[in-house]
Amino acid sequence: MTTTVAHLSRLRLDLAYDGTGFHGWAAQPGLRTVEGLLTESLETILRSPVQLTVAGRTDAGVHARGQVAHFDVPDEALQNAQGRSLDALTGLERRVNALLARASTDPKGSSDVVVHSIRRAEPGFDARFSALSRTYTYQVCDDPRAYDPLQRAMTLWVPHTLDVVAMNRAAAALLGEHDFLAFCKPREGATTIRTLLACESRRQGPVVTFTVQADAFCHSMVRTLVGTLLRVGDGSRTEEWPAQRLQGRIRDGEVVVAPPHPLTLERVEYPSPEQFAARANMTRARRSAGDETDCCGE
Repeated sequence: MTTTVAHLSRLRLDLAYDGTGFHGWAAQPGLRTVEGLLTESLETILRSPVQLTVAGRTDAGVHARGQVAHFDVPDEALQNAQGRSLDALTGLERRVNALLARASTDPKGSSDVVVHSIRRAEPGFDARFSALSRTYTYQVCDDPRAYDPLQRAMTLWVPHTLDVVAMNRAAAALLGEHDFLAFCKPREGATTIRTLLACESRRQGPVVTFTVQADAFCHSMVRTLVGTLLRVGDGSRTEEWPAQRLQGRIRDGEVVVAPPHPLTLERVEYPSPEQFAARANMTRARRSAGDETDCCGE
């Protein structure tokens, strides 16, 4: 008796979401999560099990403008998605967004998660391990007269004017490859060594935006970096304090983890397609088993 093996296609999803109404990315029983909702919608359409791999596992309350995920699907199941569209991928994109909007807690005519594109992935592509870097932003308003209730779900309000120059000088000392134990919630068996590519703050009126880029992030790393720099910005700590904590690998009661709601995954960078597989293999080799190399937020 001959067994037919289904041919699988790897699909790349580019998506965005408002994390306010989600308990993070990762599926959890009985909780509303981005992965749970997206998986349910895809499986409803494809009538086939879906296992998503994501570039950056955001935590509860954290948003994303440029999230990337992939999954493998049998070609036969993909045909179930075509509907009245000209092709299966267009049909899948339209139908999944319709289901996501229907499941949204937002007013009619909007949705808190949107899939911007679904396309066949290049050979060797892995949303998580092929990534070169992730970039997050964190938004803070430091003028009580300018607090905007309409932006409260994505902005931290602080009562003291921040010294952006001092924060940037402090952040410059953290760039490069280091053991970021002082800025992470370590996991058993996982490395806390990361390469911080950018960490800066810019002011536009009463709003200060932090931009943080690294090859990958360990748990709560961005929010701890921001929380630490905010102490420099309000003058309660010296510019040298963040570097001292980094070098001393200090994780104590003075760790400051900023709230999650102003944190947004802006983009994920990848190499050219012919380097996808090599990059994925290199990343896997560098990380220990079970390491959440791409986790951020809280």
